Amino acid sequence: MIDAAPVAGARGPRSRRRTRSAMLKHGALLLFLIVMIYPLVWMIVSAFKPAHLILTEPGLVPTEVTFENFREGWHALNRPFSVFFLNSLVVTVGSILGNLFSCSLAAYALARLEFRSRRLFFGITLVSVMLPMHVLIIPQYIFFAQLGWVDTYLPLLIPKLLATDAFFIFLMVQFIRGIPRDLDRAAAIDGAGPFRIFWHVVFPLMRPALVTTTIFTFIWTWNDFFTPLIYLTSTDMYTVPVALSAMVSSESQQGIGMLFAMSLVSLLPVILFFVFAQRYLIRGMVTSGLK
Repeated sequence: MIDAAPVAGARGPRSRRRTRSAMLKHGALLLFLIVMIYPLVWMIVSAFKPAHLILTEPGLVPTEVTFENFREGWHALNRPFSVFFLNSLVVTVGSILGNLFSCSLAAYALARLEFRSRRLFFGITLVSVMLPMHVLIIPQYIFFAQLGWVDTYLPLLIPKLLATDAFFIFLMVQFIRGIPRDLDRAAAIDGAGPFRIFWHVVFPLMRPALVTTTIFTFIWTWNDFFTPLIYLTSTDMYTVPVALSAMVSSESQQGIGMLFAMSLVSLLPVILFFVFAQRYLIRGMVTSGLK
């Protein structure tokens, strides 16, 4: 009978080194996690503190708990906060539908159709990703102001119908290139034209890329502060980020508790949406050729 003790003893030091290495890695990751989520936890705790204790007691254990911040914050701007939720929902859903429609059509044209200067247009599309939006905001504002669209949702929604988000075009182009062209040829033999091929063959197969576009558009649009701030001037038209900013401006330091409370409420849709859709996000990014 072979004695297993020497074998176990030989593996013992190596196993212990691996265990210590794993413990150090997990400890470092845990420390990094604590540092990253500390501001979020502090905001959550502060949302349930009285306003005068938020800055005087910076700890995570509140000495006094109140729900007054939520009650006052919900009506801080002389109207229910649900109005701003509805405004953000309208802008977000409209942006999602616009990006899905326009970016998919543009991506199909760049990935499948043969026309002159196709590579040039695709190159321009990629270059536009690196162009800061602040460079374009002044001419865009002048243009929309001349059309009389200021203080409406049109400046926020119409560009989405014109395939202005180059990142999503690139994402979909990469995905469409992975779809076999034999499917297009088979549909063309049956008499289908380019648009019919797109709608009945390519578009149904783009589901992972479309889901990824939906997730990113939802998060970016819901959290967008700068663009609605530029174009929306009436309080009734405010989206959630602009309403939060107006709440602090109108209440000064006394509104910090209400700000944290309403910020917590406004984060819930984004967190829930990401939790339920993250597996589709990862799948869409992988199958679209992004590294």
